[in-house]
Parts: sequence; structure tokens; C-alpha cells
Amino acid sequence: MSIETSRWKQRYINFEKAVKNLEMACMISTPTVVERAGIIQFFHLAFELGWKTMKDYLFDGGIIVNSPREAIKQAFSAGIITDGHKWIEMLENRNSLTHTYDDEHAADSLNKIRTEYLTEITQVYKYLRSKL
Repeated sequence: MSIETSRWKQRYINFEKAVKNLEMACMISTPTVVERAGIIQFFHLAFELGWKTMKDYLFDGGIIVNSPREAIKQAFSAGIITDGHKWIEMLENRNSLTHTYDDEHAADSLNKIRTEYLTEITQVYKYLRSKL
């Protein structure tokens, strides 16, 4: 990788790995408690790298953002993401999972990760891949 490679392209490499790990983990049909925790952790990582990669991509386009919420709003405006409300929901869920853990919330989050959030993260991954 050369010095000229933009930051978003460098970060994208790690985002891609995180997305692939999340996809693989979500294919487990009946995850154990440890696998469920792993899926949630893979979601955290993919989400973090997703918004940060979008932030860097936007920066290359002359748009400066300083927070996940701001990155999501600008990414939606720029057409990078298609469902801004879902990304805000993902942000709020990620934050609540970080600060509170209970089995019911974890189970609900796991279901959303597998049925909704993975789709949104994958959409951004594919969009950014098309821009490489």
C-alpha cells in the first residue's frame, strides 16, 4: 500500500474483514452463548469501522464530520447509506449494548443484527467497494 492511498481505503481493508467475520458468524444457525457474544462483538467492530470508513470517505470528498451521528447523516445525504434511520438505530443499539447488558436486550439485538443490521452494513461495504 503506497503513501498516496487515502485513509478511507486503508480503513476499508479492516472494515472488509469485520464485515466478513460478521457475515460468517451470522450464518451460525443456533449460536451458543459464547457465539452470541461473538456476533455482538463482531457487530460492534463492523459498525465502528463502517462509520469511520464513511467519515474518511466523506473527508476525501471535502466533508468533515466529527461524530458517528454526523457521519451517518452526511453519508445518507451523500447516498452512501440508504436507510439513515436504521443506522441511527444501530448507533443507539451499539451504545446501549456497550453500557448495559441483559439477556433480553442481547437477544433482541442479536435478532436485529442478523435480520436487519447486517444488511445495512453490507450495503455500505458494497457501496464503498464500488468506489475503490
